Amino acid sequence: MPKNTFYNLSDEKKGRIFDAALEEFSVRTFDQASLNQIIKNAGIPKGSFYQYFENKEDIYLYMAEIILKEKSDILNCVRGIDPDADVFEIIMHTTREFIKQGKEKPGYAEAGMRMKLDNSEIAKRVRKSSAEKFVTMLERDKERGLIKPEVDSQVVINMISTFSLNEYYENGSDKERYLKNLGQAIKIIKDGIAQPKD
Repeated sequence: MPKNTFYNLSDEKKGRIFDAALEEFSVRTFDQASLNQIIKNAGIPKGSFYQYFENKEDIYLYMAEIILKEKSDILNCVRGIDPDADVFEIIMHTTREFIKQGKEKPGYAEAGMRMKLDNSEIAKRVRKSSAEKFVTMLERDKERGLIKPEVDSQVVINMISTFSLNEYYENGSDKERYLKNLGQAIKIIKDGIAQPKD
C-alpha cells in the first residue's frame, strides 16, 4: 500500500499515478505490466515513485483497493436499498452499476477482468478477497432458507465468476447482451440450487 508521502500529494498527482497504474494493469497482467511504463505515464521521476510505493505490488494493491472499494460501495448501496435482496439480485445490480461506472472511468472493467485471468499470487489474493463477500452472502441466503443447505457456496460463486468472465470477453463490447446472458446464466444456477418452496 502507499507510503505516507503519497497521501501528502495533491489529488491531481495522486489521480495521475492511479490512472497510469490503471492504464497499464487494464491491458497487462501483473507479471507482464511494466513499472517503468507506469512511472512514465504518470509523469514522475523513478526516484519519486519509490518515495510513494515500495514496488509494483504496492501500486497494484493500491489500484485494486480503489476499484474494489468503489465496487463495495455499490454493493452496500444495493443492500441498503433492499436488505432482503438475495445474492443473485445483488450480483446483477452490482454488475450493472459497475458497467455504468466503467463508462465514466474507462479501464475499471478491463482491469477487473484482467485480474480474473491473472495467475500471479497477488491477483489470486485480490480475487479471493473479492469473492469472499459473495460467498458470505450466499451462506446468508442458505440460512434464510432460500438455497439448499448442501450447496457449496464457493463453487456457485466460481461458476458465476467464470461465466461472467467468458461472457465479458465474448460480448463485453455489447453491454446489453452481456448483461442479458449473465442474467440468464444466473437464473439457471439459482433455479438449480434454490430451496423448494412448500
